[in-house]
Amino acid sequence: MDCKNALTEANNDFDEAIKIIREKGQAVAAKRSDREASEGCVLAGVNGSFAAVLALKCETDFVAKNAEFIALTQSILNVALAEQPADLDALKNLNLDGRTIQTLITERIGITGEKMELDYYEHVKDAYSTFYIHPGNKLATIVSFNKVAEFSVAHDVAMQAAAMNPVSLDRTSVPASVVESELEIGREKARQEGKPENMLDKIAQGRLNKFYQESTLVEQAFIKDAKISIAQYLKEADKDLKITEFKRVTLNQE
Repeated sequence: MDCKNALTEANNDFDEAIKIIREKGQAVAAKRSDREASEGCVLAGVNGSFAAVLALKCETDFVAKNAEFIALTQSILNVALAEQPADLDALKNLNLDGRTIQTLITERIGITGEKMELDYYEHVKDAYSTFYIHPGNKLATIVSFNKVAEFSVAHDVAMQAAAMNPVSLDRTSVPASVVESELEIGREKARQEGKPENMLDKIAQGRLNKFYQESTLVEQAFIKDAKISIAQYLKEADKDLKITEFKRVTLNQE
């Protein structure tokens, strides 16, 4: 109806109608800029050894589940997979259907009447990459490996990253600020338990090791077999197979 009304207003001048829709989109975007876009669609995919994941966000679940909104998200992902932009800003400036992706999103704001924004874009690339999209399009992961892997093995790792939300790949890649925070929490907890001051650092280090086992991807217990870690699972599948990077994008606060 918005398109029909724009054509009526433009006396069936197609180019003028497009201009009207674009201007309406800009006006609505400005008006709703302070609104929260907490719903949306998260999709991921691969092109050769390159994998990408992105989130197109909106205000309501009604719009997020709309077939056209999901198709728009998929179209943007297709551009990302083809062009392999370096970051979110570069992706927004790529062309889709004759205009930049950011311009296209602004136009859709005029049609839906909701705030929409391309808020997340991540990518990985190595000898082999895979992805996983959780049902509902609210959560997706991408993972790269140092060599070609069996699909089932790679897919299991992508599902692990989705389900267990690791903070990093391994203990060496945990941010220093997180490590220090976990050590301080461990010391304070031990102090509250009445442990001697000279034992606090040792106790905190032990709790940090437990944190690594629970929160880093390669040390986490495999969700399909808790008796082994992800690192052990990979070694059983292929002794030379290593995860090189992973990204996880979700609209849920988890």
